[in-house]
Parts: sequence; structure tokens; C-alpha cells
Amino acid sequence: MAPFEPEALPELLPVFYRRLFPYGAYGRWLGYGGVVKNYFQLREFSFTLRDDVYVRFQSFGSPQELERELQRTNPYKIDIGAIYSHRPNQHNTVHLGGAFQPQEKELVFDIDMTDYDDVRTCCSSADICSKCWTLMTIAIRVIDRALVEDLGMKHRLWVYSGRRGVHCWVCDDAVRKWSPALRAATVEYLSLVKGGAETVKKVNLSEPIHPFIRRSVSVVEKYFEAFALVSQDILGSPESWEKVLALVPEEHRELLQGEFPKKRDSVQRWELLKSRMERTRRGPGAGKNAPCYADWEIMLQYCFPRLDINVSKSIGHLLKSPFSVHPKTGRISVPLDLQRLDQFDPFAVPTISSLCHELDTAGQDGEQDGEETEPKRRVRDYKKTSLAPYVRVFEQFVEEMEHARRGELLRRSDLQGDF
Repeated sequence: MAPFEPEALPELLPVFYRRLFPYGAYGRWLGYGGVVKNYFQLREFSFTLRDDVYVRFQSFGSPQELERELQRTNPYKIDIGAIYSHRPNQHNTVHLGGAFQPQEKELVFDIDMTDYDDVRTCCSSADICSKCWTLMTIAIRVIDRALVEDLGMKHRLWVYSGRRGVHCWVCDDAVRKWSPALRAATVEYLSLVKGGAETVKKVNLSEPIHPFIRRSVSVVEKYFEAFALVSQDILGSPESWEKVLALVPEEHRELLQGEFPKKRDSVQRWELLKSRMERTRRGPGAGKNAPCYADWEIMLQYCFPRLDINVSKSIGHLLKSPFSVHPKTGRISVPLDLQRLDQFDPFAVPTISSLCHELDTAGQDGEQDGEETEPKRRVRDYKKTSLAPYVRVFEQFVEEMEHARRGELLRRSDLQGDF
């Protein structure tokens, strides 16, 4: 893969926006099938231009107008905002006592690796590696299961941010209309890890255990040994296991402290801790003490998703657009295929440099095709590169949404025909 150099962005971005950006599916996504007249025109976009020039409240008459503007300004970053009561680019002319208001937006989630710095030893701050990336896989598995099975949501677009995190866009028609209070309640439902850096025990469970917690534990369990016990080695030394034992009730801690040194590694020590906790939960004869879920609490504290509540609850909050270029890594913010999530490697995501290099290698045959074939040529261009499979994931998401919308329209017309 061609190495990315941030100083090359001014030359690379025009190629990206002219030949690689998937305008067709992008416009169809944000137009939502013309669900409401002017829906696309009322959407806020913001661009970050060269030298950190930040331009908010951009809006466009059509996806084609947005395309022309992207090719004219070549932004370093695109953020997507809400659907407003008036066209965002006219917000300064709306003087009716605060009448310019955000009215609708996808329910969004932002999960950032920096929020896990207290539980990962391999990296910190903006750095990631294949060991800690497992945390993002777990987060997507836990949240996506709950969105579908617990909350009945259908249209979720998961996107790699381009550096150290993931975003989710829930696009169901009803959900886009949700109030900030409903959004906040949803994030609250999906949150278990509470407390800042000074809080030692961040997960506290009590009976009866909610089904959401049980199901989340069963997701985390699949990854816990490989992530926490092997790659992070959380019980590998007295110093590290003391941190874990601080989360265990005192009546169990002393015995485990005495037994841990006799065990060979983190995996064996965890088995000891887990079997002791399970004994407290076995039926009426489980013992004098109350059932203890310290093993579940530890798994959740180390692996459960950490959401930024403010990003999700505010309708006016902007979030980085899919297919933005990350200006520091050069990686493209690509949609994720949940069928192949465990195989996803953030370091294999194409960079703008590698894509432009692939275009050069594929030859310049499209360059002389003339203006009329512009859209055709562009489709062929991204298909010549390693961006193609990610665009296909995005197109399938849009197609499924459109299919569901057509089904709903048919259902409504059938119901009307019954009267």
C-alpha cells in the first residue's frame, strides 16, 4: 500500500472527489426516496477545508449540486448534520424568533478507542493495533444486536471512522423523527460502564439480571479470552491482577489472592475466579453469601461498549460522513460489512494515496471519454480500486432501505384499497 503523506492531500483530494467518491448511492441514501419534499435541501453539511477552515450550515438543492461543490472545494473532511426547518445556508435570514431548528436526523452512535484507555495496555490515546481493535468488534456486536432484537430497528449503517473508532447511523423513518429525550433514553439503555477515571468499579450488577445484560455478556464471552486474557494479559502479574481483584467482593478476594500465584497464566487464573463466582449462583444451595456476578462485571468493565451520549442525544450534532478521508491517516471512512466483521482490519482500509496509485496503475483510459460519459467513467474508476467492496456494502444498505420503503408503500396502498 502506498504510504500516505498528509502534505500530498491538496493534489490527491481533487482526484478522489472527481473519480472515486460514490455520489450515486450517497445521494440516494440522504434523499430517502424523496420521503418529504425538499428533504435533501434541508440537510446541513459542514466542510473542513485546508488549514482547518471550518464551514458550517452548507446545504444544496440536489445531490448533483453537492457533487459540484465537493469537486470545487475538495474538503479535507465532510460532516453530516440534521434536517432543519429551513435551508441551512439561509439560516442567517430566518428571523422568526429562533424558528431555525433541527427537526430530524438519523440516530447516531460514536465509539472511540480513547475511551478504553483504562482497560487496554497495548496502545493509548489515538493509537490502535489489531489487539485492541477487538474492542470495536465487540462494541458493534453488542450494540447492533440490541438495536435489532431489543429495539426493533432495521436500517443500521456501521462505518469505520478512518482512524480509531466506529460510527453507526440508524436510518429508520420513525427513528429519524425521535426527540432528544428518546435518543438519550436509548443511549442510557445501551450504557453499563459508569464513572470516570477515579471510579474503580464501573459496572454494578444486581438480581434480577436484565435480559439485555445477559445477552451482552454472552457476546463479550466469545471474545474475552483472546482479548483480555491473552492479548492484554489482565491477570498476568500481581500488579495487573490486583487491579482486577479490586472489582471482586472482599469475601472472595483473599482466597483468590492466595490461589492466583499457583496458577500458570491469565487463562487459568480467570477459570478459578469464574468457577468461584458461578458456585455462588447455583440454585438454592449456593451458599451463605448472595449470588455474585463479579466475573460478569469484570468482563463488561473491560469489554462493554463506551458510547458518547452527547453525540447520540442531540439532533443538531454533526458526525463525520462515510467516505470522508481521514486527514491524518489518509484512510477512507468506509462502511463495514457485518457479515465479515471479525475479519475487518483497519490497517487494510485503502488510503487516498493507495487508491490514486491504483487508478494510475489501472491506466488513464477513462480520462479522454469526454463530458457525456462522466458518470459512467466514474463508476468504472472506483471499481478499478480496492474501494469497490466497501462501496458495494454501502449500495446494498441503500438498496435494502429502498426495498423496504417500496414494500411499505405497497402495504399502505393495499390497506387503502380495503376501504
